[in-house]
Amino acid sequence: MQWSLLRPVGLVPAALVLTTVAASAEGGKSAGPSEFLLVAQIVLLIAVGRGLGEIMQRLGQPSVIGELLAGILLGPSLFGWVWPDAQQAIFPKTPEQKAMIDGIAQFGILLLLLLTGMETDLKLVRKVGKAAIAISIAGILVPFACGFALGEFLPDALLPNPQARLVASLFMGTALSISSVKIVAVVVREMNFMRRNVGQIIVATAVIDDTIGWIIIAVIFSLASHGALDIASVAKAVLGTLAFLAISFTIGRRIVFQLIRWANDNLVSTAPVITVILLLMCAMALVTHLIGVHTVLGAFVAGILVGESPILTRQIDERLRGLISSFFMPVFFGLAGLSADLTVLRDPHLLMLTGLLVVIASVGKFGGAFVGGTVGGLNTRESLALASGMNARGSTEVIIATIGLSIGVLSQNLFTMIVTMAIVTTMAMPPMLRAALAKLPMNKDEQERLEREEFEKRGFVANLERPLLAVDESVNATFAAHIAGLIAGMRGLPITVLHIGKRAKDQEKGRDEEESAETVVKKAAEIVSAHGDGDVGSVDVVTRARRAELGESIADEARKGFDLLVIGVDKVAAAKDRFDRRIEDIAAKFEGPLAVVAAKGKHLKQPTPEALNILVPVSGSGVSKRGAEVAVALAQAGSGSLRVIYVATTRDKGAQRGASRGLNQEAGILKDASDLAARYEVDITTTLRANRAPEAAILREIETTAVDLVVMGVDRIQADHLSFGGVADAVLRQAKVSVLLVSSGEARPTSTEKA
Repeated sequence: MQWSLLRPVGLVPAALVLTTVAASAEGGKSAGPSEFLLVAQIVLLIAVGRGLGEIMQRLGQPSVIGELLAGILLGPSLFGWVWPDAQQAIFPKTPEQKAMIDGIAQFGILLLLLLTGMETDLKLVRKVGKAAIAISIAGILVPFACGFALGEFLPDALLPNPQARLVASLFMGTALSISSVKIVAVVVREMNFMRRNVGQIIVATAVIDDTIGWIIIAVIFSLASHGALDIASVAKAVLGTLAFLAISFTIGRRIVFQLIRWANDNLVSTAPVITVILLLMCAMALVTHLIGVHTVLGAFVAGILVGESPILTRQIDERLRGLISSFFMPVFFGLAGLSADLTVLRDPHLLMLTGLLVVIASVGKFGGAFVGGTVGGLNTRESLALASGMNARGSTEVIIATIGLSIGVLSQNLFTMIVTMAIVTTMAMPPMLRAALAKLPMNKDEQERLEREEFEKRGFVANLERPLLAVDESVNATFAAHIAGLIAGMRGLPITVLHIGKRAKDQEKGRDEEESAETVVKKAAEIVSAHGDGDVGSVDVVTRARRAELGESIADEARKGFDLLVIGVDKVAAAKDRFDRRIEDIAAKFEGPLAVVAAKGKHLKQPTPEALNILVPVSGSGVSKRGAEVAVALAQAGSGSLRVIYVATTRDKGAQRGASRGLNQEAGILKDASDLAARYEVDITTTLRANRAPEAAILREIETTAVDLVVMGVDRIQADHLSFGGVADAVLRQAKVSVLLVSSGEARPTSTEKA
């Protein structure tokens, strides 16, 4: 380990001395709660927790372990043992002072569960659902039974209320059966196993474990609140939870999406989406509290719904994660460590019980998960990896133990034992899982899927989140809406339609224009659903009528985070090498990728065709690959044919040194296009036209084949007007079939033209 890692921790004694002196002086001034002490506590918990968390990560352990250890070091286990007066001065046990930091920690719990929910991939759960559910059931039942039995035999001295042993036993069973999806996901991701089959099953199983665990905790919370087994209260909690989940994952999913989009599109204050998410989290937490279960379930479900929102998920995740990881996590887990007094383990009896708890928890969870994996169809090595991953309790266990302590189900000693078990099992999991996954073989189907996902990660269409469609009342607008619907429909992307025809003079006319635009896109969405896989359904459409100057309207929409602008207007090309003025005005105010649609030929009579016969030129350049991606996506969404033609990127035939070398390069580029189509199960025909000028080769291919749409990836060239180069301009003007030009987001200096 580098000595530099120890330097931040080496500053802790000096900080403690200074804080203690200041805390003593502050304590002498007032007997009431002190803001100074609150800030001092936060400073120490964050500084020590983040410092130890950094060291733990360098050692291959989760950072949460460092944050827990920080609390243990600052609590009665070490600091309070070495210098009890100083520890009491900084962390006094007066109810008023303790309530201040506890309030921050309790809100931190909700934020942690919100973030955990956002990281929960329900698509992954559905994908491996049958195996994961079978494994999860076995992986919960066995350790739950072990924990329940342990609770029944615990000495009365360890229970805060021996008369409520049933509640304590149920709580112990839950505590031993649940896994930490956050810890599991972090380790699996660090090992690059997140997309492997076994990695997906491990994470999906942890998600199901977590969800079932929070529901059980919610029911136990209701039991503990009534002090006894009240059938009516339990029925209310269970039925209320089921109703809450049913409403959340049906109506609630759409409400959350609409609220996020509305806040992003209409509010001009700072971070409006984050504000709406926090309000949603609090509202759902209050709902779960009112039905008699714990608020953490509401925060967890809110996180799942936010994470499923098809827009802005990456930006939201980044903004929330920074605050939660740097502030709330060190405070919450540090306080959990402060509550754990490891000095009680000097008692041989308690130490033996803690060791027994760790053994029972590990054997129960490991054995249950291994059996579940075997029953679920995994081989021995995969089952071992699954069992190793499921044994990590981590942050989830600490949250559960904290809830148990706060509602009086756990005693202080029992809380310490459970936190110790969480630390031991979490620290043991990463090396065990790494050893189990290190030499796990990969089958052919898994290899093909991983290659496709790796490609999609770098692709253009696969990373689209939110297209914007700008249209007027023309036939070309209808065809552009059809194209946009095909692109968005297969992945269920929401589309915003900006009607850029004549400005609405009155409210009634504006409403007619909006309805017209919405009808266009919804018609395209219906076609997509008919040709798609049936999982996505219709495209979500929001329509807006232009009520300002064209450039101002586009600029207002661009600020809302769109990553593709599809333009469909009556007139596309103007005189010479210029686009129509409206298209140039639109492009001037939108810096992202553009898709300019020009309907020709039979699409003027039938702008929503049942099939598209597509031609896409490729040259090996990045922009031509983007065009190929869009063409493949259109072919996959609809029916028809896809033809790929290789064209040279320069008129200088002598640029290629050696015919064999040129042919090898061209064949390689066509093979890449074929591989791209094969990944999406799209049949293609390839053609080589290397000895012609690019525009001549493309126009010749159009004349000699039955294509009706040319898709070209083009560069946006720096000029005093919108320009995609001479090749694109020639094809746009001379082709007798429809043309779709897909441009890059940034303009490049003029150089050799690219197809």
